[in-house]
Amino acid sequence: MKKEIRVLGIDDGPFDKFNDSEALVVGTVYRGGSFIDGVLSCKVKVDGEDSTEKIIEMINKSKFKPQIQAVLLDGIAVAGFNVVDVKELNEKTNIPVIVVMRTYPEIDKMKDALVKVGHKDKIKLLENAGEIHKLDEIFIQYIGLSLKEAEEIIDITSTHSLIPEPLRVAHLIARGVVEGESKGRA
Repeated sequence: MKKEIRVLGIDDGPFDKFNDSEALVVGTVYRGGSFIDGVLSCKVKVDGEDSTEKIIEMINKSKFKPQIQAVLLDGIAVAGFNVVDVKELNEKTNIPVIVVMRTYPEIDKMKDALVKVGHKDKIKLLENAGEIHKLDEIFIQYIGLSLKEAEEIIDITSTHSLIPEPLRVAHLIARGVVEGESKGRA
């Protein structure tokens, strides 16, 4: 796999779950883990059901789409409980998807929370995201590529921390735009 493989890292910005109806989602287009080539963005509803559709539209309308070899998501949900359907994202963009998590997700707690807030239907999106694999000190799920390929992409793009650089920078940009300054752990 080429060291300058083009990937898109996607993360959401901070939001107030009681006062904000939408949250910013930022994507950074990277060559490997070294060079940023572009930034994409969209807004999704807080705890909504539009993240998959909005992210697909953001990718498919982008001039960068023909170059993107993988989409990296910082977790399976954005804007609270706006769960991304990773299978649909893969199918409708024709690009492999890797979900990256810092800690092993507490799936049972997530399911309970979805039931409590009236989104039981989103549980199948969690279940359809695939098996969770541990890579060094992070966890991933993947679709549209092999575990070996997913590991290679994570290795190539993780240049400054355990988290792939496209995700780290998407986080910094989203927080900086929403709050005026990036801060904290990226």
